[in-house]
Amino acid sequence: MSENKLNKSDAEWRAELSPEQYAVCRCSATEAPFSGKWYEHKEAGTYVCTACRARLFTSQAKYDSGSGWPSFYQPLLRESVSAHQDESHGMRRTEVRCAECGSHLGHVFPDGPKPTGLRYCINSVALDFVPGK
Repeated sequence: MSENKLNKSDAEWRAELSPEQYAVCRCSATEAPFSGKWYEHKEAGTYVCTACRARLFTSQAKYDSGSGWPSFYQPLLRESVSAHQDESHGMRRTEVRCAECGSHLGHVFPDGPKPTGLRYCINSVALDFVPGK
């Protein structure tokens, strides 16, 4: 499915991730809207990849898009995520993956707020949170 710079086998990913995390991160599933742990979360800090702990987004870039998933207008660093064409389910979208381990995170859309105009729509289950100091 996705680039795996960590060279872990499918069995290793299955052993390390919960069934829901595995379905989203390794099989590109999508969690139900308005159900994720981080959807309404407002604490200051950094959102990291649940699979490899790579730093992905800051709370400063998070906003309420009304979509039902945590939304960010930009990643922590441009190279934190990678973008890929996704034509599944009869749609044309841009999938977003963790650049470090290749885990599916969600999608990016061109309907976000300033300053980028982008909406990184991310599955909560693909994220963990590290509180700010």
